[in-house]
Amino acid sequence: MPGGRLTQQERQQIALGLADGLAYAEIARRLDRPTSTITREVMRNGGPTAYRADLAHRATEHRARRRAQTATRDPRTPPRSDGRDAEALRAYEEVFTTVLMGSGLPKMMSRVLTCFYTSDTGSLTASELVQRLQVSPASVSKAIAFLEGQNLVRRERDERRRERYIVDDDVWYQSMMTSARSTAELVETARQGVGVLGADSPAAARLENIARFLDFVSESIARAAEQAREILHTKVEPASEEAAEPPADRREAAVRGT
Repeated sequence: MPGGRLTQQERQQIALGLADGLAYAEIARRLDRPTSTITREVMRNGGPTAYRADLAHRATEHRARRRAQTATRDPRTPPRSDGRDAEALRAYEEVFTTVLMGSGLPKMMSRVLTCFYTSDTGSLTASELVQRLQVSPASVSKAIAFLEGQNLVRRERDERRRERYIVDDDVWYQSMMTSARSTAELVETARQGVGVLGADSPAAARLENIARFLDFVSESIARAAEQAREILHTKVEPASEEAAEPPADRREAAVRGT
């Protein structure tokens, strides 16, 4: 019987088994593992309906890395120049990346986006990302292309004519508007199908219900994004002393209740 931690391939087999409705015991038998191992693996990683092999494997690696860092921590390690706890920052980046993956972003795209969010400048070059993540330039290029397509990053040239990739306060607004436009396009396509299938058919009724639902969602997303952008980007002017401090006669009247 094999020992040690579950491999990524075994976790993929667990996910396939759960999707096929297999019992834990049957999955364990196929992997030649104890049933308790499979049960514990599934329950600590979202349960049978939410288990994902890639997220489960990443979570296990993260736990192992944290245990190793704790065991080898050297109290004499010099602090970062910015005063931050390097281990705490790495742990937070792991958590943030895992959350982004859970929202549907692929692993490398999640890692790249986390780099931007945890950078004070919010601006990095491709070479800086390669060095920070220790991955190939091709991996970074692919991730950046995907994120640009989702309007989650934008590019510009710096004073040295290098391409820099940037996230700023407007990035989520642009991303939400892109999502709203994509949803609106799906609404239009669904309604085209109503005419093709015949308005009285069950399939057409299904498409019309989809279109009505998504149309409402798309409009709500766009409206909420516009409102949030207006509120969050509005600078509140400090009140003048005269406005902040009511005149003495008004203060006295307020005290008297008149």
